[in-house]
Amino acid sequence: MRDITRDPRGWIAPLTATLVTVPAGFVALLFGSLTPMACDACNGAAANRFDASFGPAWTILWVGLLIALMVLVAGWTTPWQVRNASRRLALALTAPATVLVTFVAFMALVDWP
Repeated sequence: MRDITRDPRGWIAPLTATLVTVPAGFVALLFGSLTPMACDACNGAAANRFDASFGPAWTILWVGLLIALMVLVAGWTTPWQVRNASRRLALALTAPATVLVTFVAFMALVDWP
């Protein structure tokens, strides 16, 4: 029989994930939005390469951050029962990891001058 008792500490994992993911996502978005300034002085082929790589990278950043937000919401909306503790913990660990992987992918996709 499954344990359907309420988990009194069910809020800890989602709260911790939120406190880590939201600031990390904000910093990633801020850095990503400031990235076009890296090529202000570029011209010619370097500027074309940078512009061509920034568009898809910016899309990847936004999609990844939206996925991290959806994982956070899933962590908060998972029923607070003892049987779901491992799911909540997995979602809580996945959200900041998604932000990190997304930011690394963004940095790798941009063709820096």
